[in-house]
Amino acid sequence: MNPEKKRALSIFKTLGKRYPSADCELDFTNPFELIVATVLSAQCTDKRVNLVTPPLFKKYPTPKKMASAKILDLEEMVRTTGFYHNKARNIQMLSQKLLTDFDGEVPSTLEELITLPGVGRKTANVVLGHAFGVPGITVDTHFGRLSRRFGWSDSEDPVKVERDVMELIPEKEWTNLSQRLIWHGRRICHARKPACGACPLISLCPSYGIGETDKIEAMKLVKPDSAFR
Repeated sequence: MNPEKKRALSIFKTLGKRYPSADCELDFTNPFELIVATVLSAQCTDKRVNLVTPPLFKKYPTPKKMASAKILDLEEMVRTTGFYHNKARNIQMLSQKLLTDFDGEVPSTLEELITLPGVGRKTANVVLGHAFGVPGITVDTHFGRLSRRFGWSDSEDPVKVERDVMELIPEKEWTNLSQRLIWHGRRICHARKPACGACPLISLCPSYGIGETDKIEAMKLVKPDSAFR
């Protein structure tokens, strides 16, 4: 095994010990709820989406009901997630497409999922991994940032990052990897000031030292799980 792959696997395993219960932080009970919640989560926190979706799904629990909703009502219900005009239109249009093209069911392949309005590879991989158990790499801003800091990829292109990382981690672990990196990026490896001194990857990360290295000061930068749910 080459050193780069060996270190990547060590990082993956270390993050598994740090975040043994890392899972999707969006609340959902079925694939339809997950795909809608993921579309709403763009440029918005999962915590905010989890406040918005219970009343939304109570009123519009199925693609059929959401497809026939009044757009102004949808806009008002998702307003606080930001970009609500586009998001309301996308969740209604994807509901309509589910009815016309997929018999009202969320499809379980990447190729089909990305044909839905508002759904790109990132959203599709979230749905595949958490609703259908199909391994997928979710390259959000956290995943991309950490991949570059770990030296796994030097690209800003999410598709290129996804392909680079696929070469390092076994396919069966792609969904787990995605969640661990997202959790770590949210809690410790922040964009502006990483909490390096509080990081479990001190001996493994080639970017150690770009943030706060003093352990006491770094601990002050760590965000608790309660900040995200």
